[in-house]
Parts: sequence; C-alpha cells; structure tokens
Amino acid sequence: MTTPSRTLPRFGQSKGSAPGRGSGTGSGDGIGAGHSARISLGQVFTAESSNYFLLLGTTLFLVLLGLVMVLSSSSIDAYTSGQNFFSVFFKQGMFALLGVPLMLVISRLPISFMKRWAWVGIFVAVGIQFLVFTPLGVSVGGNLNWITVAGFSFQPSELVKLALVVWTGAILAKKEPLLGKFGHVVIPILPVAGGAISIVLLGGDLGTVMIMAGLVFGALFFAGIKLRMFIIPLLGFAVLALIKAFSSTSRSTRVMSFLNGGSGDYQGLDWQAQHGQWALAGGGVFGVGLGNSRAKWSWLPAADNDYIFAIIGEELGLVGAIVVLLLFIALAVSFVRIIRSSHDIFSKVVTGSVMVWLIGQAFVNIAVVLGLLPVLGVPLPLISSGGSALVTTLAAIGVVLAVARHNALESAQREPEAVVGGDAPDARAGSALRARLSRIGRR
Repeated sequence: MTTPSRTLPRFGQSKGSAPGRGSGTGSGDGIGAGHSARISLGQVFTAESSNYFLLLGTTLFLVLLGLVMVLSSSSIDAYTSGQNFFSVFFKQGMFALLGVPLMLVISRLPISFMKRWAWVGIFVAVGIQFLVFTPLGVSVGGNLNWITVAGFSFQPSELVKLALVVWTGAILAKKEPLLGKFGHVVIPILPVAGGAISIVLLGGDLGTVMIMAGLVFGALFFAGIKLRMFIIPLLGFAVLALIKAFSSTSRSTRVMSFLNGGSGDYQGLDWQAQHGQWALAGGGVFGVGLGNSRAKWSWLPAADNDYIFAIIGEELGLVGAIVVLLLFIALAVSFVRIIRSSHDIFSKVVTGSVMVWLIGQAFVNIAVVLGLLPVLGVPLPLISSGGSALVTTLAAIGVVLAVARHNALESAQREPEAVVGGDAPDARAGSALRARLSRIGRR
C-alpha cells in the first residue's frame, strides 16, 4: 500500500494553510475525504504483495504446463490400456479445477486459524494414513501407500506432508522461547513427526519418506535450531533409510546398479533409467515437437508421472527443460522472499518447510531422470500426473500465500505508525486505518 507523502496536507489542513492552523471545516473535510478515498482504493491491493503474485503466477504457469505435458505423455498409454486418449488428462484437469480454488480459499485463511487446527490436522492425516493397512489399501510399484474409495485412488502420505507443514510451524512457534534446549526440540517433534514418517515407511515408500524427513529438518532449520542438535536425529534417519533401502531386493538392486554405473541390463533393471536418458538425448536443443515423443509409445514406464521430465526434454528439448528449471528457481525465489519478509517464526517455518518439500522433490525427480540418483519414484511437483499430489501441493502453496498476505497486512499496519507519528488527529486516523486493515485480514 502506498503511504501518504510528507508533502501531503494532514487531516483537516488545506494545501495553502500552515501546519497547525485550521482552514475551515469544508476544506478539511474535502482533504480528509480525498485521503480516505486513496486508503479505500489501496485496501484492495494491500493484502496482495509482489511476493504473493510471484508465487501465484509461477504456480499457475507450472500447473498449466503440467496439464499440457500430462495430455501429451499419457495419451498412448491410456489408449493401449483400453481408455480414452484424454482420460488421464481429464482426470488431472478435474483435480486442477479442485486444487486451484482450494489454494485461493486457503490463502484467505488467517494464520491464527491454521495454528488452532494444527493438532487436529495431523491426527486426521495420520489416521487416514493408517487406512493403507486396511482392505482399502492398494500396493503400487511394491509400495503400500494408496487407498481406493469408490473407484478413486488417493495417496494419504501427501496429506501427511501438508499436515506436518502446519503442525511443525505451530509447535515451533509456540515453543519459540525454549528452542535452545534439546529436550524441548525433541518433544513433541520426534514422537509425532517421527511417528507419522514411520507409518509411511512401513508401506515401503522410501522416496516419500525422504521428502517428509527433509521437510521436518527444513522446519527445524528455519526455526533457528542450532545445527549441532541435528546431528543425532540426522544420523539416525540415515541409518534407518539405509536399512530400509537394502531390505527390499528390487530397491537394493537399483541402488547397487546406480553405484556401479549401471548393470547393463537394458531389457530389465535399467530399462526405465536408460530409456529416460535416451528420451532426453533424442530431444536435442529444440525438441522433436510437442506431442511427437517416441518414448511415450510404451517405451518409457511412468512417462506421465515420475519420468515426465524426460518427455519434456524430448518434446521441448533443452530449451523446454531449462524453462522448467527456471520456473522452479522462480518458485524458490518467491519462497525465499516471503521468508525474508516474515517477522514471526510460524510464517518462516511454514514457508521454509514447503520450499524444502517442493524444491527438494523437484530436485530429486530431475536428478533421477538425469541419472544422478537411483530411481526413487518421486513425482515432479505441479507437473506430474496424480490428483492427490496436485491438490495437496496447491493447498500447501495456499498456506504460503496466506503467509504472504499476513506479511503484507503487517507491513501495511506498521507504515501508518511510522508516517502518522504522535499527532492526536493523525494518530486516530492511523488507528482507524489499522482497524480497517485488520478487518481485511480476517475476511
């Protein structure tokens, strides 16, 4: 919001009058009315800062790009499986139409509301995660991390991620004065967050578990926890992840193949990784053209999901791949800017943990496609097909947008204090403005 300039007359003062001398009721009322009009117009834009629009615009662009690439990459597999060419695209579009309004609704929620319902959210999310061990649970790719209800599949671990974001922010904000003590950091973070992650780990989805653990450690980092407190939990998680990685034959063989530079089994173990790299190489600089991928003709498994970046590189070339990277960089920049504009620990923790979640997951996905990491089965945020992942990711961004609005309102409330000063009529005007801004924030 634009603050009043020092050259503008104060309330009740005409342009020609000296400071402190009245100039008539009519003149004062006219200036006051004009100033109020400027304030009312500014209220429309106060809550939406440049950080808000940068994050919102980048998100919507990624969603639209994702819909286009899902349509291109999924059409052949959908047809060969007996479905319509557009079936996966229509399903993804339906979830986008659900997720974008949900994101905008969440962006209007006050921070206090999120803190109040944080405990309920984490318990509900973990309770739904337990359903994977009931008859509703479905195993996909050897991981028991899905539930199916009335023909719709849902990945509850995505909901656990979102709940962890808000819950860790609320807990760390409440315990801010005690965060220098190890015991207060461990309790209740370790039993609650560690328990939620362990339940997902029981289903065998190691890739999702790594992202969730990174999210929690990111929350602790942005809360200002001393790095020496990370060592023991980090080592414990690393040992547990190694044990889990080598407890599965398929997973351990993939890891060993990666460490050995590939097994050479292009008809079996290395099929997906090798064809993903061939797809990227086939795209060249400018790509083969949108919709002209060869790899999607049943050569590349999970072409519309885990390996959609390979299809982007093939059809849009190096240029398209770089555009995607730049979009995620813009997403990271918007998160960092919101963190820097935040003045409370909840806002910093929530924004930081969402940044670690989305940017970290994008890094892992792209690194897997490039052959820099073993195959982990992690989708590309906002682009890969998957309704539950898209909706929860948009909801998480909605939480950060709410933080951006909160920061803008706080900044706008501080500006009248700096400009108005201690003059009694101006102080009353500043108080009235702050009250109006508070009402906007509660809407």
